[in-house]
Amino acid sequence: MRKSREEAAQTRRRIVEAASCEFRKNGIVATGLNDLMKAAGLTHGGFYKHFASKDQLVAEATTAALDALLEGMADHPTMGAAVAAYLSTRHRDNPASGCPLAAIGSELSRSDRKAREAATAGLVRLVDILAGKAGTAEARRRALVAAATMIGAVTLSRMVTDPELSAEILREAEKSLMAARS
Repeated sequence: MRKSREEAAQTRRRIVEAASCEFRKNGIVATGLNDLMKAAGLTHGGFYKHFASKDQLVAEATTAALDALLEGMADHPTMGAAVAAYLSTRHRDNPASGCPLAAIGSELSRSDRKAREAATAGLVRLVDILAGKAGTAEARRRALVAAATMIGAVTLSRMVTDPELSAEILREAEKSLMAARS
């Protein structure tokens, strides 16, 4: 029996959500379609009923991950709280539910145009959130530096093997950003 349009849309959302987590956890290249569909509770054969290519899914999964991240950041009562949450060991230790720019940014830079456009749109939204309502060139400059610092700090904190150094990277990035806001 054929699925209804609503069932097909739900299945597609489930695939995007699973891909979003799997790509951030394992990387884009290391995540095969079989693994991805298995994570969504589906068989490999159904993939092409929903997507023309893996690249299309990468773009949609990146958008979904950034939407979730940015909604979460906007929910924090202060910008300091949002920065602290981003630069936390919890975020560092859970890449599958964290920022795709920190988790797979280097792979996104080598992805197709649609995926890079999704990443760019998310970065612009992050900068806008960090800039706040000031709307000045100086606020935007600081927000760009803050976004680069946050993404880089999380990336480095995941890369290093020394737990103390990892925590120090996050802590010092947060201190630096908070001092710059003063």
